[in-house]
Amino acid sequence: MKCAALTGISPEVIKELKAGKPRTIELQSMHNIISIAGVKPGPDSHIFMTSVDLEDLNPGDHGICVIVVATSVSMKRMVEFSHGLYYEERERMSARIQVKYCASSVVKQVYREGVFGPTTVEVFKSSCYHAG
Repeated sequence: MKCAALTGISPEVIKELKAGKPRTIELQSMHNIISIAGVKPGPDSHIFMTSVDLEDLNPGDHGICVIVVATSVSMKRMVEFSHGLYYEERERMSARIQVKYCASSVVKQVYREGVFGPTTVEVFKSSCYHAG
């Protein structure tokens, strides 16, 4: 299955999703925002999530596949004061994505479309379970 990839996600967030709890995640890394920009919510919309950094993502890396419930992209205005004399306005793009766990998975192939393109991966859904 080929899907968008979100990298550098906190292992704690991945653990909570694996426990079956739907979560809304705020993304501020531009590479992750670009990767989900074209993703439409729905039961057939999957995203791969991993704690591995984008630069280190390679075939064989583990993560999870999630179903996209909702997405939104917005601009946040930030105001910084400097010595009380002047202030500077900045804007920061962020994205919020609500997801729920689908399956554990392993990267088969990584597709990078340059610096300003989305990162997509082809993944295997794990079908081997270990008794504990």
